[in-house]
Parts: sequence; structure tokens; C-alpha cells
Amino acid sequence: MTTQTITLAGGCFWCVEAVYERVKGVTQVESGYSNGHAPSPSYEQVCSGTTGHAEVVRVSFDADRISLREILEIFFVVHDPTQLNRQGNDVGTQYRSGVYFHTPEQERVVREVVAEANAFHHGRVVTEIAPERNWSRAEDYHQHYFANHPNQGYCAFVVAPKVEKFRKTFADKVAA
Repeated sequence: MTTQTITLAGGCFWCVEAVYERVKGVTQVESGYSNGHAPSPSYEQVCSGTTGHAEVVRVSFDADRISLREILEIFFVVHDPTQLNRQGNDVGTQYRSGVYFHTPEQERVVREVVAEANAFHHGRVVTEIAPERNWSRAEDYHQHYFANHPNQGYCAFVVAPKVEKFRKTFADKVAA
């Protein structure tokens, strides 16, 4: 098994986490905060917009079963990369679109896929591309949030439709 990790910011981390927990070849999904300036911020600090962090999901995957390109193709379908510092009603820099790479080879693939997404969206993609830095794991209650709270209002009305969009668009990539 060849394990890689990529860090994705696509709005609320509950949505991104819920999708990648259902992807074949993904071995671990962890919600957290990255690419800000404060050390080990709390959820409340990140939500204040003063730390510079994005809500992110670290996705570890078996590169022998699913490629980074495929991971990113899913990402660009399940969130809107043209919305600056927001996804739907979630507004703030912590909800920005971003891909935070871990290696130079990942950066090359990320830049290729983002360029393709930008062409598809007629030059409107605002996804940040940068190395992952200043990562910290989100509080325990944020981990596996959708799995633990599927009937909570936000989960039912915001997260569930994104999971369903993934299932319909990438049926061959849904884990059993």
C-alpha cells in the first residue's frame, strides 16, 4: 500500500469529511484547521476569522487504489470552487476553497487539476493552492460528525445532499 495525504478546504469540514469517509481507497479522514497563523486554534477562534485558518480535512488514501487526481476530481464536484470565502450560507475565510499539498509531486498534480477546473468554470476558480502548514486537529466532537449526527439540521439539509451528489456522480468510487 502506498499511502498519501492531501489536505482539502471546501467549506464546512463536516461536508468534506462525510464525502471522503465514503470513498474507496481512502484510509483515514480527519477534520482540522490549517494554513493560518495562530498555533493550535480552537473552533471558536477559527470561526472568529482572526486566525487565518481554513476548516480542512486531511485525507489519507491508498494511491494504489485511488489517485490524487481522482481525489481532487471528487473535491471539485462536491464543493463550489468559484465562491470566495464561502460555501452556500457558510461565510468567512475559514470556509475558503483550498488544496494544501504535502509534496512537490502533489503540487504538480494539484496545479494541473485546478487549471482544468478553472477552464471548466470559465476562469472563476478561487481555490487556494499552498503547502499545508500549521495544521491542528479539530476537537473530537467534529470528527465523524455526519456519521454521528445524520439527523441534525445542518447535516440533513447541507451535508446529506453533498454526500448524495458524490454517490450519484462517482458511483464507482463509493466504498461498500
